[in-house]
Amino acid sequence: MELSDLKVFQAIAEEGSISGAAKRLDYVQSNVTARLRKLEHELGVLLFYRSVKGMNITEKGAIFRQYADSILQLAEESIAAVKDEEKPAGTLRLGVVETVTCGNFMNLISTYQAQYEQVLLRIETGTPFELINKVKNYELDAAFVTGELSNMNMSVDYAETNEIVILSNKRMNLSTLFKQKWAVSPKGCPLRTKLEQWFQDEGIEFNDYIEISSLETILSSVKEGITATILPKSVLTGSYEDLHVTQVPELYRWIETGLIRNKNKYTSRAYRAFAALVEEQGL
Repeated sequence: MELSDLKVFQAIAEEGSISGAAKRLDYVQSNVTARLRKLEHELGVLLFYRSVKGMNITEKGAIFRQYADSILQLAEESIAAVKDEEKPAGTLRLGVVETVTCGNFMNLISTYQAQYEQVLLRIETGTPFELINKVKNYELDAAFVTGELSNMNMSVDYAETNEIVILSNKRMNLSTLFKQKWAVSPKGCPLRTKLEQWFQDEGIEFNDYIEISSLETILSSVKEGITATILPKSVLTGSYEDLHVTQVPELYRWIETGLIRNKNKYTSRAYRAFAALVEEQGL
């Protein structure tokens, strides 16, 4: 098994097709197919289900992918550590919770790319739980997450405290809000946890809600008067800046947002330059 075989496997997994992987790697499709068959034969397992719609990873393939991603990441890091180019280069993999993208995040990315054109950025969104696990497993170089940063057992290179507010499409008092239908993110979201804790402390059962994984959809449901929600005040931009804001009680009003990374992971010049920019400009 060679690193090039793992790169082919990774490309197929990420692109979802042989043709997409071939285009990305600048290989002919027959070469990609042959490499995959060789790898599957060597491992003795099927890594992908083939269909007319593309390639779907198998359960064994998903397990193997975790190791392949880690091996390729470590190989890239070892080269970067030895070379340690004066100018940031290579790939920088970042995770971000959607609420962070409403602030200064895109300006940071624009500034960073203008300064360091040789860095290939890969950005993915997810829940704090998903992103923390990917940082732990070396699938991401770092991530912007929300929650109790001190409890994550991670290096925190930037942190700020954000105000949480209740958003609705009309003015409501607290007694009305307790009877309102809510839009919440999936289980594990620290904002949802705060809302559930608030209800629990008030002795009210929290069971009238819609679980939504997209920030845009949550805000749209609030704007249309279907739900209320609890989010950082920073999301009040664009078409949502006119949503009605109700203050959250002090005990539940604040949440930490930070840039975290694995304590055991090598930090490349590309990442150190990014962390320095975040520290300088903030979120």
